[in-house]
Amino acid sequence: MKKGTDNRIKSLIEQGISDKAFSGALLLVAQGGKKIFFQEAGQVLSGPDAWPVKKDTIFDLASLTKVLATMPAMMWLIDHEKAELDQPLSEILTPIQHTDKEKITLRHLLSHTSGFADWKPFYLELQRHRPFERKRALRDLLVNEPLAYVPGTDFIYSDLGFMLLEWVIEELAGEPLDQFVKSIIFNPLNLNRTFFYKNMEQPGFAKNEFAATERCAWRGHLLQGEVHDENASAVGGFSGHSGLFGTAEETFNIVNLLRTHYLGQRKDYFKPGTVKKFCRTQGLVNGCTRALGWDTPSSHGSSAGRYFSPNSVGHLGFTGTSIWMDLEKDVIAILLTNRIHPTRENKKIRAFRPMIHDTVMEELGLDK
Repeated sequence: MKKGTDNRIKSLIEQGISDKAFSGALLLVAQGGKKIFFQEAGQVLSGPDAWPVKKDTIFDLASLTKVLATMPAMMWLIDHEKAELDQPLSEILTPIQHTDKEKITLRHLLSHTSGFADWKPFYLELQRHRPFERKRALRDLLVNEPLAYVPGTDFIYSDLGFMLLEWVIEELAGEPLDQFVKSIIFNPLNLNRTFFYKNMEQPGFAKNEFAATERCAWRGHLLQGEVHDENASAVGGFSGHSGLFGTAEETFNIVNLLRTHYLGQRKDYFKPGTVKKFCRTQGLVNGCTRALGWDTPSSHGSSAGRYFSPNSVGHLGFTGTSIWMDLEKDVIAILLTNRIHPTRENKKIRAFRPMIHDTVMEELGLDK
């Protein structure tokens, strides 16, 4: 990086805190697989006595769950010939047979072209069920949920599709999503601060080790070390769309694992060809920028900013988290913030994300 880069990027993060885009943040930048910038800033929650964010502070990763857990689980199952991308759901999930969803494929779900709506407040219905019945109740709701469009004809970013993928993974792997991903990725990588939240289990970390999120109107208290997503909370703490917690460094370890397989430097976890396939825009629907699990930069207004190449993949999390990986320039940028603290109405992160990514690329001399 250029001389003075650290100060420029640090100043920008501190400005984000001053502007109340978030109370705390971590930014990790890597080039060529090597960490070249790693900065913490702010506090785990607002207030004069709050603890400062540290490099190992744990964030609610929200929808990064989709690409750090659910997507890799699907890649593993495909590599081990447990499933195929164009396999219809009716071949995997018996309750889907003879419904309007029987021809939805795994490719449709992963690329957000499945026909499902973006989000539904299922938690309001699920709270009427006993906790151990809720996962099954959610799946019944998904089976009966009217589709928003004919599968493969449009695209809507959908939590519902990834809720269904959790069910698919459970059927194919023979164990719950959290246990499966822990065994194939988290444990082999020695990730100690990356985990799925479970309502009935203590995470084993002090509250001040977590960045706070929203003061939840539904639950009636400030969330810190507790999953923010209401639907995930209602079914025990996680689903295929949300519920993963982790740190910036351990998030990087997972992303870099995918990078090394994409480049063919490793092939012990996944087949490099599979990782490349998941990183390609699918082109099923005109104008859709989605790859499989991943998003790619849109031509205008991308959160990646102006300088990440078209050969980039990324994802955002509702809580204020994001990943962008440029596969051509070989740059990874992981930004973890708690922008919804104390309220989700705070939208200032939208302007901050492209600004910080542009600054990173400028300081790397990759702003072309």
